[in-house]
Amino acid sequence: MPAAGVPMHSQVETHVQAGERRPLGVYLDPARLVRGLWAQRELIWQFARREVVLRYRGSMLGLAWSVAQPLLMLCVYTFVFAIVFQSRWGQSGDAGTATFGLTLFTGLMLFHIFSNCVSRAPRLILDNRNYVKKVVFPLEILPVASLGAALFYAGISFIVLIVGKLLIDPTWHWTALLYPLALVPLLPMTLGLMWLLASLGVYLRDTTHLVAVVVQVLMYMTPIFYPIDRVPESLRPILYLNPMTGIVETARRTLLWGQTPDWTMLTIEIVIALVIMQLGYAWFMKTRRGFADVL
Repeated sequence: MPAAGVPMHSQVETHVQAGERRPLGVYLDPARLVRGLWAQRELIWQFARREVVLRYRGSMLGLAWSVAQPLLMLCVYTFVFAIVFQSRWGQSGDAGTATFGLTLFTGLMLFHIFSNCVSRAPRLILDNRNYVKKVVFPLEILPVASLGAALFYAGISFIVLIVGKLLIDPTWHWTALLYPLALVPLLPMTLGLMWLLASLGVYLRDTTHLVAVVVQVLMYMTPIFYPIDRVPESLRPILYLNPMTGIVETARRTLLWGQTPDWTMLTIEIVIALVIMQLGYAWFMKTRRGFADVL
């Protein structure tokens, strides 16, 4: 029987049967990817909404946890890095603790979108195996819905960030309008990796543990807790191999520092992110026909 709240006709009309063989080139068509997701937009919305509602159902604070949790981690990180290790931003190094916390939160918020989605991806199909075995269902929407829920929580964190910015430094630069550009490479890259890892998680159960380690390493290899200027120049190219480095830098440059993005780096990141998204989608669609056999 169909999933609760999901129209059966929507599932049947838009879903490609799991057993139907199609050449890989079909799934490398960006237009097909966009058309498929657009056709599933109502179903994606329902699943994203359900994930938001269920996450804190039964808790006393409810959605307040989505604000309390990042604020608590922000306080801990600010204490450790700004007070204990005396880390500072700015050329003179005289930026206060509050400014440090604001700068840290700007990067941490974006990294949490990436880390939460990628860390969960290997278990997306495993945790929804009933849709694989019992229902004609477009499995490719699960990562999209999960990313949508993550964006909802990021939106709450962004409101907290704006309030903090108004309290600490009410000066605004026109470049703040360019802040959404930081999301342009982040979203397709994250979605592509989710498709890839969701598929790998079905066949290789160790993927979950490996991803957890890699995400932890990436967090400290991203200039979230320290200015990239403090890294020896010879080592900076290594940090720029991490795609989150440029994304975090773009967010800070536009929202906090009144600078325009590094357009060359941003363009390269967008191209790479789109390629990752397309390849991740193609891999997922090509391998999904074996999910039922494994599960």
